[in-house]
Amino acid sequence: MADALLEEYDIDDHAACLRAVGAHQDKKAFQSLFSYFGPRVKAYVMRLGCQAGQAEELTQETMIKVWRKASQFDASKSAPSTWIFRIARNQRIDAFRRENRPELDPNDPSLIPEPEEAADSVIEQKQSEMQLLEAMKHLSEDQKAILKLSFFDDMSHGRIAEHLNIPLGTVKSRLRLALGKLRSTLDDSRLPPTDGRRV
Repeated sequence: MADALLEEYDIDDHAACLRAVGAHQDKKAFQSLFSYFGPRVKAYVMRLGCQAGQAEELTQETMIKVWRKASQFDASKSAPSTWIFRIARNQRIDAFRRENRPELDPNDPSLIPEPEEAADSVIEQKQSEMQLLEAMKHLSEDQKAILKLSFFDDMSHGRIAEHLNIPLGTVKSRLRLALGKLRSTLDDSRLPPTDGRRV
């Protein structure tokens, strides 16, 4: 069946499948996308430190968002794989923040959930590598090192701990603080959005 779907949609052109899903919720096109990207997304989030069970959940959540947000895909701005893996990375970041949020005063403003558009604006509104690198200048050297190893070198938290010879808890703490500061820096420098929706 998968071969038939590939033939029908010329699935090498994943952009066409995304357009079909976005335009009229084409289930066959989505099945083709899921068959191709599902295992790749799972492998990707596992490289970001997820166990198999959580990776499966994040893959499902990612592909649900692909189904819901396919109409927002713009082939002139990014490749289909870039767009889908960006959603997966957002899902991983959000999951990491949920897992590692300390139990503090519930009235602490930092614990107020971000609106959906703000949470994704880090990725969707700030795709430029130059902007990201500029924002990273505001991080400490330790935070930059952790962030680069985790998200640019795709190292798991355990491997980072071994690589830097520091405790696993320190890796998680530094990464959580780095992500929080990076999001804050990017949000502060954000131009007024032209489209508040997130992917």
